[in-house]
Amino acid sequence: MDVAAVLTDSYSRIGEEVHAAVEGLSAEQLAFRVDPQANSIGWLVWHLTRVQDDHVAGVAGTEQVWTAQGFAERFALPFPVGAIGYGQSSEDVAAVRVGSPDLLTAYYDAVAAASLDYVGRLTEGDLDRVIDEAWDPPVTLGVRLVSVVDDCAQHAGQAAFIRGIVQRR
Repeated sequence: MDVAAVLTDSYSRIGEEVHAAVEGLSAEQLAFRVDPQANSIGWLVWHLTRVQDDHVAGVAGTEQVWTAQGFAERFALPFPVGAIGYGQSSEDVAAVRVGSPDLLTAYYDAVAAASLDYVGRLTEGDLDRVIDEAWDPPVTLGVRLVSVVDDCAQHAGQAAFIRGIVQRR
């Protein structure tokens, strides 16, 4: 299996989990929080999608889907347009309110399409390119792409867990 095939498979799996976590839920269920400091399903899916969008667009040298396709306006969140959810407060988490899962999945699907287009063209030699020298050791493209998959998978699993709690209430 080549690098592009492995990355394509990895990134393809995230969407399955995102859809399973949100489909059929109401706005109230998407906003449910296990306790006042916990993340909601809606916030988790928005955040994992923003991270993937931000990080993959950054290494691909493209505009984020968030702005290029008007999702920033469609979500109408009270954050700076560049916010991805990292370090947000409990109040910020509560501010992510989505009317239905359709907006979340539309945004995720658009980000996934852009990500898959990018990773599907990569070769083994591309992965060694240093993309962030602020770390020791410097971060390579391969490390960043795996980090995004890992972060997204963790948050999709958290959203699925909360969905299970919501459905048992």
